[in-house]
Amino acid sequence: MRRFRRTLVAAALATAVVAGTAGWASGTAQTPVTGPPPGTAEWRADRSLGRELPDPASASPDDVASFFASLTAGQRHALVERHPRVVGNLDGVPVALRYEANARALRAGADGRQILAYDPRGRGQLVEVHGDLDRARHVAVVVPGSDIDAGTFDRTSAMARSLYEAANGLTAVVAWAGYTTPVGVGIDAATGELAEAGAERLVRLTQGLAAAGAPKPALFCHSYGSVVCGLAAHGADASDIVAFGSPGMRADSVADLRTDARVWAAKAPSDWISKVPNVEFAGLGHGNDPAAPEFGARYVPAGDAEGHTGYFAPGTASLRTFAAIARGEAR
Repeated sequence: MRRFRRTLVAAALATAVVAGTAGWASGTAQTPVTGPPPGTAEWRADRSLGRELPDPASASPDDVASFFASLTAGQRHALVERHPRVVGNLDGVPVALRYEANARALRAGADGRQILAYDPRGRGQLVEVHGDLDRARHVAVVVPGSDIDAGTFDRTSAMARSLYEAANGLTAVVAWAGYTTPVGVGIDAATGELAEAGAERLVRLTQGLAAAGAPKPALFCHSYGSVVCGLAAHGADASDIVAFGSPGMRADSVADLRTDARVWAAKAPSDWISKVPNVEFAGLGHGNDPAAPEFGARYVPAGDAEGHTGYFAPGTASLRTFAAIARGEAR
């Protein structure tokens, strides 16, 4: 009974801290964007090739990749012209075609950037690639936390760019704002609904990378993004999973993640996330601290990282270690 009371008090404290940490405003409830991409109805009705197109709601990335491999160059580009929103968001489509489709969907908004996905629904979702994904020997994916959407995407893209440059161009880095994130630090950030929906999308991303012939990715999971990665761990075929500034991964230990990936964790001494109690009770909180020794993750030094968002700052020990992980050189 005493232990139960302590847990209840800790859960209440977690809620209070989540609502007021660092002066952030309480977030508004978000509805996750799920399901196939915009334009799917028109895609399903298209018989221009004399056969059905793969259903975005049910076809696996491998099925999609096989379908596109069977087409002529002219047929592929015709699909890009007719259905840019589907082609640009469909995992398994060749990377270059997705860039072309999203440039068309965004028109001048792409500005030569390699946009792997663009979904305008809700607050908007974007996925951008730094480097040559088709030829890279290693791939990394940056998974962001709260307050990231199409309007604030450049925060995540900047993290990915920093990692790409630190890895000396040997690794393609994907900035993945491909799920509905919490707004502010409120009840959405303290619960797992958005993370569960995001985990499904992250697993499909990794399947799409594999279908495109890319190496297993290393996932770099910031803040609430580490909750997404924790829930995706058993289904995502990743080489490494790195949690930093994490409120928890909805797991008691590395073993609970049910993954063959190497799991790493970092937490800066000045990161306000340390003020959030690591509990999970009645759906609130995200469990044990991945940076605690008992969790069993590999240690990433972060003593010189500043605050909650300083882990990718040039010259920091955390960025150097992240780059070594991304290159497949860290042990």
